[in-house]
Amino acid sequence: MMEEGARSCLLQSRSMLVQDIKASYLMDHMITDGVLTGDEEERIRNKPTKKDQAVALWETLLKKDNQAYISFYNALVRESYGDLANLLHKSLPLVSPEAEKSFYDGGTTHVQTVLSAGGVPQRPAVFVSRIAMLNQLREKLYCLQKEPGWVTVYGMAGSGKSILAAEAVRDQRLITECFPGGVHWLSIGQLDRSDLLVRIQTLCFRLEQQSLELDPSQFRLPTSLEEAKERLRFLIHRRFPRSLLIVDDIWDSTVLKAFDIQCRVLLTTRDRSLADSVTGTKFEVAVNSGLEDSQALEILGLYVNATKTQKLPKQALNIVRECKGSPLVVSLIGALLREFPDRWAYYLQKLKQKQFKRIRKSTSYDYDALDQAMDASIQVLPEDQQELYKDLTVLEKDEKVPVKVLSVLWGLEPEEVEDVLQDFVNKSLMYRDCHHRPYLYFLHDLQLDFLAEMNRSCIEELHTKVVRQYQKHYSQGPPTSGDEECLYWFRFLPYHMAKANLTQELYSLMFSLDWVVTKAKVMGPAHLINDYVAYGALLDKENSEVRAQFQEFLSLNGHQLEQRPFPDVVQLALSQSDSSEVYRQALLQAKKGGFYLDWVNKSSLESLSRLVVQPHQGPIYSACFSHDGSKIASCGSSKTLRVFNSISGEKRLEIQAHDDEILCCAFSPDDRLLATCSSDKKVKVWNSVSGALIREFPEEHEEQINHCQFTNTQQRLLLATCSNDSLMNTKLWNLNKPSSQNALIGHLEPVNHCCFSPDDNYLSTSSSDGTVILWDVSSANQWKSIDLASHLPEDSEQSGVIVKCSTWSADGRSIICGSRNVVFVFDVKTMENLLEIRIGRGSSVQYCHACPSSNMVAVALSHYAVELWDIERNKKMADCSGHLSWVHGVQFSHDGSLLLSCSEDQTIRVWETQKVHTTSAVSLKRDSAVLFSNGDITVVAADNRNRLQVRNGRTGALLFQSEEQVSRIRSTAICPQTTAVVFGREDGTIQAGGLTAREVLRTIRWRTVQLLSPHRCLVLAVGLETGTTQVLEIPSGACLATLQGHTRTVLHCQFTPDGQTLISSSEDGTIRVWRWMTGECVLLEGHTEQVRCFSLLTTSPSETHLLSWSFDGTVKVWDMTSGEALQSIMCHKGAVLACDVSPDGQLFATTSADKTAKVWSSASWEVVLLLNDHQDCVRSCRFSWDGRRLATGDDNGEIRLWNIMDGALLQTCSRKNKDAMDSFHGGWVTDLHFSPDNTVLVSTGGYIMWWNVETGEALQTFYPTGANLKKIHVSPDFSTFVTIDNIGILYILKKVE
Repeated sequence: MMEEGARSCLLQSRSMLVQDIKASYLMDHMITDGVLTGDEEERIRNKPTKKDQAVALWETLLKKDNQAYISFYNALVRESYGDLANLLHKSLPLVSPEAEKSFYDGGTTHVQTVLSAGGVPQRPAVFVSRIAMLNQLREKLYCLQKEPGWVTVYGMAGSGKSILAAEAVRDQRLITECFPGGVHWLSIGQLDRSDLLVRIQTLCFRLEQQSLELDPSQFRLPTSLEEAKERLRFLIHRRFPRSLLIVDDIWDSTVLKAFDIQCRVLLTTRDRSLADSVTGTKFEVAVNSGLEDSQALEILGLYVNATKTQKLPKQALNIVRECKGSPLVVSLIGALLREFPDRWAYYLQKLKQKQFKRIRKSTSYDYDALDQAMDASIQVLPEDQQELYKDLTVLEKDEKVPVKVLSVLWGLEPEEVEDVLQDFVNKSLMYRDCHHRPYLYFLHDLQLDFLAEMNRSCIEELHTKVVRQYQKHYSQGPPTSGDEECLYWFRFLPYHMAKANLTQELYSLMFSLDWVVTKAKVMGPAHLINDYVAYGALLDKENSEVRAQFQEFLSLNGHQLEQRPFPDVVQLALSQSDSSEVYRQALLQAKKGGFYLDWVNKSSLESLSRLVVQPHQGPIYSACFSHDGSKIASCGSSKTLRVFNSISGEKRLEIQAHDDEILCCAFSPDDRLLATCSSDKKVKVWNSVSGALIREFPEEHEEQINHCQFTNTQQRLLLATCSNDSLMNTKLWNLNKPSSQNALIGHLEPVNHCCFSPDDNYLSTSSSDGTVILWDVSSANQWKSIDLASHLPEDSEQSGVIVKCSTWSADGRSIICGSRNVVFVFDVKTMENLLEIRIGRGSSVQYCHACPSSNMVAVALSHYAVELWDIERNKKMADCSGHLSWVHGVQFSHDGSLLLSCSEDQTIRVWETQKVHTTSAVSLKRDSAVLFSNGDITVVAADNRNRLQVRNGRTGALLFQSEEQVSRIRSTAICPQTTAVVFGREDGTIQAGGLTAREVLRTIRWRTVQLLSPHRCLVLAVGLETGTTQVLEIPSGACLATLQGHTRTVLHCQFTPDGQTLISSSEDGTIRVWRWMTGECVLLEGHTEQVRCFSLLTTSPSETHLLSWSFDGTVKVWDMTSGEALQSIMCHKGAVLACDVSPDGQLFATTSADKTAKVWSSASWEVVLLLNDHQDCVRSCRFSWDGRRLATGDDNGEIRLWNIMDGALLQTCSRKNKDAMDSFHGGWVTDLHFSPDNTVLVSTGGYIMWWNVETGEALQTFYPTGANLKKIHVSPDFSTFVTIDNIGILYILKKVE
């Protein structure tokens, strides 16, 4: 039965209770608490009037027990009958510890008493618990148990920070164990010093009252903030030790400092950095800004008394999505549905149509409809301000606008605009983001929807006004300041043009390279790509080809446009096809002035990538598509997890996820979760939209975790992980369990990869023990195994067999796995080896993935390529080249239309599966020779099939191609006086040639040499890996001489100017001087290590010597006739890496791995200058043509210019910051050349750069598709430049005049 005191209180309060309460609201809670039956509710509801229902409820309550009294009290609190609840509070009955649990919120009467005394707000009438965040916050509060500190709850406005804070302390154990001194709540908000003083005075007065040690009449209020802070410090430390102070809605660090009194503080704020201004231990909890669909549905369910959200009508979810997760709008609709529960379809229709006048009020609103409430606020504005507010209709949702934008739109001074906006904010017509200076302003979605509905007939006119005002204000060109105003126009000018139907203006803007350059410099490429996608339908009406050209240019150069310093976009655009509008506009701009290069032979190349992005600084180890294909997640050595748009590359999310390299990431089947695993031995699960940490699993793995993957369906959601552990190296995790569900024991070496079968019944694991094991997921038992070691031959160069990966075919009938340079396909049922795909021995399989919708398998390779194979037909379907280093991963999108690859080169490439194909294009080796003669350019190099190629340097056209050579071609040279080629072989021989085809047919073997002199054919020398050098005639390809003598690879060969002598140097440490027409040879022997290069040294008009340098640290000067070593100088402590002779032959320079460069006299053989300012190996050097300067380049990417007269450092040519390759030049500086007038220097490294010699400033940078350029050939007039990159692409660059 009910205690007498409680019963008496009900009797005394009867008149007030029955007059004010609405029984139907209260009964919902009492039924939930189990103190009221359904029959009792029905009987009460049948009473004719509201007062009769209240009386019936009161009479029913008198017949019940203490629990009913407490339930009734809680219902009053939750339904905002605070004054009536206070009448009953003093008579709340005591309950036994067993019965102390509250019916609704899990607290106790003790908790309610403590929180009520501390001013903690009651729970709102309709409340949905956010369990994960609540537990996270309580976990942080427990950290304050033993010492003072700060817990910061941060999130955007309206995200529920205050409710979460109040709910967290509604816990008996937390208060008893951590805060026995009580919980004290103080609401702050935006206030000045005087208001802050009043708030602290109020808190101090409340604490003094509760301490019962002072007569309130004797209490003296503190008169200053400093005194108030000290009074609060005294009260907290002396009278309320181990209490929690909650300061709600802090905006300013100066306000927060007033509570820096070494106590326990929980603060809520929108600015997470505020806690940096105070001292002590700090913890923080992020609050998600919006309601999830399930939470919003639960709110609607509470309003309409639906015990389960599944029982809500089908329109409920659509209503939630139309409300955009806003608690405000969801609650408004819920309140309306409580009174009109059959209007679900009606309100959904009105929400979609933005007909707010049909969304009628609930009892708590003063207006008959929502639109009336909004319109009433607008009508109180002056007429001129009503027109200005109307202009805000054009704003995009969720976007904040700076004052300057509205100043342009309205044609007012910024100060005038600020005054107007202040009025809007004061009237709740607009919101201000005070975290930003200057302030940003925005409207709630509901307000924008209302304006759009109200001004539907003049939307185009309003957007047109925006465009015209912009054009008037920025008639000289777009803003470039990079501030918020500038960003707004770059983001939304195309949007306003499209909405205004100003199609010609949109075409002119989007098809302008100037706009691309300016916007990309300020915002990067992703926003631009989004524009071409968003407005593609409109742009295609004008010219679909041009739209595609601009979009492709941005997609393939996006990773370059993210670099700083910002690249020259005009130069990048000159690499586009000659038929491209992008190229045409770039060429016009280049001709206006500046230093620009046209890539004249680019027409022979085809780019198959759809998108190239550089999301991380460092190697990328893993990347994966979301199941809907719209997003890509990536991770790597940077320790960050990043999510970006798969079409534009726009960043959606970035998380500092781990303390060490992240080795793998994976989306859950519904794309809501992302799992990561790392070298730090941790597995984490994240919200893929907000970035919130959902789960961190206990550290059960003892070594780095190599791979993780979710099941393919939600039906039985599991996460598999595998690691370098020696025994329990594979685990299955259930996200709802505290520890792993199963450990799969079978491999005794590290497990590199794990993969679920398409039906999730099986899991494959690939191990360094040479096996693949198939596991039954339900039982966690081994099902089958494959020993790949038995399918691979023993290899003396490789110890053991390591299985890198495995993947299931789309139908689950085959398992595909990769090891060494082989991809195996096995029948799952019979374990029969169905197919072996063998890659070249120079490469190894790093990863493979089977297409979910076809028979295709993508294979990632260590030689920087990706190959696509059809495993049904055993046919290679595509080559995907473009990466500059090892490819660590590949993955198809879920529908098979896209393929991504991620690489050590820090990029991710996205390919369209139907557009990639095998290519007949060959790649050239970087050891090349070029002849500039009478305006003609001849390029000689070996290709990837070890065939000698001769190409026209003007067009890139193929002039000659030899048969495949048995020995690898390592060096080439062109005879300057005849048309013959010499090439050296690995076998130590040299070949030469120079006859017409008819003459070759009339000769036999070497006797053809006798016919060479009267004819001027192209003669080439080719050095081979076997040590042989051959001399060939072009175009017939006849071998004129085979010169054998070297015992190891021929590294360099060169003709003398008269063409009669051929010189070759080798890894065997020797140099040979050949009279190649007769086969006579002079051996220059003395170096103890390889001789990579040499130079002719003219010491007098009649005498030419040979200068050679070696890894043995010496430079030697030779008499080429006798073979005598005239000088031998120990130049450096390390290997000599480069040498150059001054134009007059009086000096020569050497550079070394010992980080120094030296200048020597050719007459005295003494050191003239020691240059020791470099920080890394000095790899290249070059004298200027006037002999006054020396340029030296190092492995750090820096170039130094020296004065030859006194050794003074004149300039350091370097970027301002290192690039993605941790270099100032994309790698080592490998070659240097001065222009004839000595004003420009060209250098090669990861890319090509041209420098102003006087200032040291960069004039231009050309980014090749590949990297690691070995050397560059420069025409005598410094107008043409020829080089080959590490993936074999030939670049013939012509200076634009």
